[in-house]
Amino acid sequence: MEIASTIGQILVAIGAINWGLAGVFGIDLVALITGSKFGEVNAISRVIYGLVGLAGIGGLLDLAGLV
Repeated sequence: MEIASTIGQILVAIGAINWGLAGVFGIDLVALITGSKFGEVNAISRVIYGLVGLAGIGGLLDLAGLV
C-alpha cells in the first residue's frame, strides 16, 4: 500500500504543478507532455487527468482518515 500512496502523492504533485503553471504562466504541462496544445484533450491526457483526479480523491480520503 505504501507504493500506491507514493504514486498517489506524485500524481497529486503533478496536478498541483500543472494547475500552478496554467494559472501563472498559461502553460499546460500535461499538454506539453502529450504533444497537445493548451486545453486540448487526447486519449493519453485523459488517462493522466483521470489518474491525477483519482489520486486527489485518495489524498482527500487519506487526509480525512478514511483510508
